[in-house]
Amino acid sequence: MIRLPGEIAKDLCDSHLKPGRRDFLRVGGAGMLGMTLNNILAAQDASTASKLVGRPGWGQAKSVIMVYLQGGPSHIDLWDPKPDAPDNVRSKFKPINTKVDGLQYTEIIPKLAQVNDKFTTINSMSYTPNGLFNHTAAIYQIMTGYTTDKVSPSGQLEPPSPKDFPNFGSNIVRMKPSEEPMLPFVMMPRPLQESNVINKGGTAGFLGKAYDPYYLFPDGDDMDMSKMSKIKVDDLQLRPDVFSLRLQRRAKLRNALTDQMPVIEKAVENYNLDEYYDKALNLIVSGRARNAFNLDAESDALRDKYGRNTFGQSCLLARRLVEAGTKVVEVVWPKVANSDNHSWDHHSGLPKRMQDQSGPMLDAGLSALFADLDSSGLLDETLVVAIGEFGRSPEMGVSTSGNNNSADGRDHWPYCYTSLIGGAGIKRGYVHGKSDKTGSAPLDSPVHPTEILATIYHAMGIDPQSIVFNHLNQPRELVKADIVETLFA
Repeated sequence: MIRLPGEIAKDLCDSHLKPGRRDFLRVGGAGMLGMTLNNILAAQDASTASKLVGRPGWGQAKSVIMVYLQGGPSHIDLWDPKPDAPDNVRSKFKPINTKVDGLQYTEIIPKLAQVNDKFTTINSMSYTPNGLFNHTAAIYQIMTGYTTDKVSPSGQLEPPSPKDFPNFGSNIVRMKPSEEPMLPFVMMPRPLQESNVINKGGTAGFLGKAYDPYYLFPDGDDMDMSKMSKIKVDDLQLRPDVFSLRLQRRAKLRNALTDQMPVIEKAVENYNLDEYYDKALNLIVSGRARNAFNLDAESDALRDKYGRNTFGQSCLLARRLVEAGTKVVEVVWPKVANSDNHSWDHHSGLPKRMQDQSGPMLDAGLSALFADLDSSGLLDETLVVAIGEFGRSPEMGVSTSGNNNSADGRDHWPYCYTSLIGGAGIKRGYVHGKSDKTGSAPLDSPVHPTEILATIYHAMGIDPQSIVFNHLNQPRELVKADIVETLFA
């Protein structure tokens, strides 16, 4: 039993308030702040002796922004047009030249075409489905690096579980603890979702809730384009009756605990607990995180450039967060799969929906993000990945996953699709891989989604095959894949 010596509440500003269970939970064990002893012990860099140290791109990223295009955007209608393909394959959109010689995009993303000299276009993403023809299973794979056993014929999974493999961002902030008094991992503006399966692959799983992202899901439905103006970060603010001095003095509660725990102190003598504790307190006291969320601090012109919609403003906020010290930001496309209006899940009405809805939002937000990061110098130390869980079928109007598709829609297609990656030592203006004449399969240099995860870990200075222990204390690699070294300059 642990005892607190001294008079009850003597060390608090408000002596009439007694320290209770909540005080210890809030100050000593707040999972979001990374302050638990379990957090600190787990935050070890297991990659210092890796054979990858010194290889191209190793450790060049201080932060990662994943722009997750949930729903599966059509590669043929965005980045890999096939103007000479048959009528039922080629895009209805005209191909346009880009800043990269010999590389064409389609006419609905002209702004991205003018900044693609800042990043790499991968036209050979590919994997063979193993219950992965539907969104939730494929999402779980790209977010965790693993597949799940429980996939029904429709692709739906069980809800998130403490037994799940961790989201890659959770692994990063565990292996590379933040050195700033800042939220280490933020996910916005909505959870990963297909139908009623919500946030599968979006948690820390068996690492524990201490490594969950900070979920920034503003009020409002998916079609509310002003959601980001409704951001509330109340849990990062001090209550009116709690002053900074009072909060800091409450920290002495921990000192009392420490005095009673010599065995634990000896076990962690190589860890500076006071340093981690002070950083966690500083997150609240300094207001750094709250300031990062203040989009009104940006000029109207810049906010307009990103696009006055949920996706565009999420991209802008991602830049502000990494600038303030956040290590991992996941921007999830703000419309759930299996839905219409701005979704990438274009089983019907693809030409009109992409041209009027999803295309312009993506074009403005993602192009502004790359340009903004580059102009500020942040792109040199920020890895940006834009990827969906799969592409869409080359042939229009056919069923590849059991879904119904109209003549102007495309079904799911994991065999070949496109992703973008840039920053942190990634080659600029490079095209990796090539698809065949119908965009059905890679002709060379195929890249599996798990290899993208391995490359992300590598850029952060983490060996992708570092071992973590699951809920059964069984050793597991972060991801069973090799890096794509040719992506790095």
